[in-house]
Amino acid sequence: MHRIKRAIIMAAGLGNRMKPVTLKTPKPLVVVNGVRIIDTVIEALHENEIYEIYVVVGYLKEQFKSLEIQYPGLKLIENPYYNVCNNIASLYVARNYLEDVIILDGDQIIYNSKILCPEFEKSGYNSVWIEEETNEWLQTVEKGIKMNKKAQNYLDLIPVHNKNISYSVENGIVKACSRNGGKRGWQLYSISRWTAEDGKKLKKHLEIEFEIKMNRQIYWDDIPMFCHFEEYELGIWPMNRTDIIEIDNMAELIAVDNSYEKYLEEM
Repeated sequence: MHRIKRAIIMAAGLGNRMKPVTLKTPKPLVVVNGVRIIDTVIEALHENEIYEIYVVVGYLKEQFKSLEIQYPGLKLIENPYYNVCNNIASLYVARNYLEDVIILDGDQIIYNSKILCPEFEKSGYNSVWIEEETNEWLQTVEKGIKMNKKAQNYLDLIPVHNKNISYSVENGIVKACSRNGGKRGWQLYSISRWTAEDGKKLKKHLEIEFEIKMNRQIYWDDIPMFCHFEEYELGIWPMNRTDIIEIDNMAELIAVDNSYEKYLEEM
């Protein structure tokens, strides 16, 4: 069993799909129902006794400085490439902190702090079992899933339509991932854990892709899921859809907090 020692929060992006809200406020600092999005992430980490936190910033970086005062143990890392590279650049600048780490996006609302539990067996992503068609990245595992008559704990996936059935990983080794989605698979979310050994691999592969191959327009997740997939043995950390909300655009923001409907007139 491995244990998380530190966290990296990705918070450098422009948030273009949430304009005009993000014209003056970086997406992770947007207030939703009275709470900044990033605060739900940091406080959930603290509930799991994870205090060594690195926040990678870029766009409107000065607005994040107060976090270092508010949260002892939190440090900012600047990504100078935020406006010319994809998010591979954010993890590249934080590559010295990848051992026994949990990596999260700063623009997701954490409702259930237990999904950030620090104990884990394999590197891999928090994921939700999807029956229906999706266009999100979708993982398959060696033996798929097994169905349980009753949920045993918070890791069991309880579909909204039937709370007497849950899903869990039967054999947790990811054998493939589809960029184009599909159905009946594990949709990965922007929360992942990495052992010390895999963290070293990830650092090496980041340097290969970013420095040598100049492959700077990819997601950092492309590295373990596609570019160097054969060098990792990834697992699944099951969770419920309701444990987290990823807010990618104005429609999703308004769905969570209707006070932002006023911005529709500016779009």
